[in-house]
Amino acid sequence: MGARNTEELASAVAEIKSTGGRTAALPLDLRIPENPAKLVQFAADQFGAIDIVVSNAGATKRGEFEELTEEDWNDGFALKFFGSVRLARAAWPHLKKSGGSLIFISGVGGRTPGRHFAIGGSVNAALLSLTKALADAGIRDGIQVNAINPGTIRTSRFETRLAAFAAERNLNVSEAEREYVKESNIARIGEPSDIAALVAFIAGPQGRLLQGALIDMDAGATKTI
Repeated sequence: MGARNTEELASAVAEIKSTGGRTAALPLDLRIPENPAKLVQFAADQFGAIDIVVSNAGATKRGEFEELTEEDWNDGFALKFFGSVRLARAAWPHLKKSGGSLIFISGVGGRTPGRHFAIGGSVNAALLSLTKALADAGIRDGIQVNAINPGTIRTSRFETRLAAFAAERNLNVSEAEREYVKESNIARIGEPSDIAALVAFIAGPQGRLLQGALIDMDAGATKTI
């Protein structure tokens, strides 16, 4: 695993080890061009081979288009798009050797961007296009490549947005969540475990027919075909 937040990495490592799993973590910033290759080499050194790569880094700034700066746009693409490109490029030889699986965690904004999600929608759309291109190359090289588009997932970032939503409507958090779900016209708020379960299915034996799939796991948020 690799991420910028050392405390969250340590927590994830402890959780995995508590269930008997084997793991290793490297704190780094994937926006720095050389770091994705460092992470890949770290994983290869720790485990001897790389079978699955899940690219799940990146959060982009929300806001009105006129308020988004050049720095906001550059930062949005630096981590989630270019970080994914560099990670895939560094891991490709390893995945080719193992016949492995590459999974990008993109987002529903790539299909249905909104007014406040110009950066995120653009980055996610680029990541979906990258998925299709690499899936085509993956057929030749024996690498499975797919993308998952999460909708609203119960992350710390969502909890912050929900708290602001609750304060704005003068509701408690439970009421605010019910109102959010109703206004968004979705089935429910997703859990990180929902996405993790889909990743496990895709990379497992039953999901190997998936190639170049762009899977919306969004509780019905995406209304278009």
